[in-house]
Amino acid sequence: MNEYRALLYEGETGKKFARFYQLLCAANEKFNLTAITGREECDVKHFLDSLAGERFFPQGAQCAEVGSGGGFPSVPLMIVRPDLRFDLFESSEKKCNFLREVAAELGLPARVHALRAEDAGKGEFRARFDVCCARAVARMNTLAEYCVPLVRTGGRFIAYKGRAEEELAEAENAFRTLGVRLVGAHSFLLSEEAGIRTVCVLEKYKDTPAAYPRGRGKERSRPL
Repeated sequence: MNEYRALLYEGETGKKFARFYQLLCAANEKFNLTAITGREECDVKHFLDSLAGERFFPQGAQCAEVGSGGGFPSVPLMIVRPDLRFDLFESSEKKCNFLREVAAELGLPARVHALRAEDAGKGEFRARFDVCCARAVARMNTLAEYCVPLVRTGGRFIAYKGRAEEELAEAENAFRTLGVRLVGAHSFLLSEEAGIRTVCVLEKYKDTPAAYPRGRGKERSRPL
């Protein structure tokens, strides 16, 4: 991760990461965005973790992020990759307002939607994106049903996970049903304290059946 560390402190990207951290801390005093509040810990567990998947985002990709929360991985990715465009899907209006403030302050190419992923996947956003990513939202079989319908055929679903072997095995039926195949699970040691992280990259090879996402909480209560 050393190749990204300098970007957190130097030049224009360094200024944007510093401002993002200030906005994150200010918002965190009003409502819960993250339990991580120290700058060094935030750098490692949020910023560097988000950037670990940067190389898997194609140049100029139109991206979606499901369950954006505090803006990870989307905001760090946009700071270092101005070619990426993001639509951020977050059901909490408070978090949406925070994300809009961050995008405006940092001049990021992002649109924020107060919309659940299962609703977005059935409407105008279905099969619209080159990439859909998510971090710390749900187990892989549930997460795939949220994310894959948003991806165009030939696009990518990128999931940020901890140790992923068990979840990947558990999600094999979901992958087949939704039309994606695993092309790589890239594991790395984030830090001694944070442990192993994995960036899972899946390719969408066929259209997702119209029945998915099922909605009404079935993605979580009855995962594929």
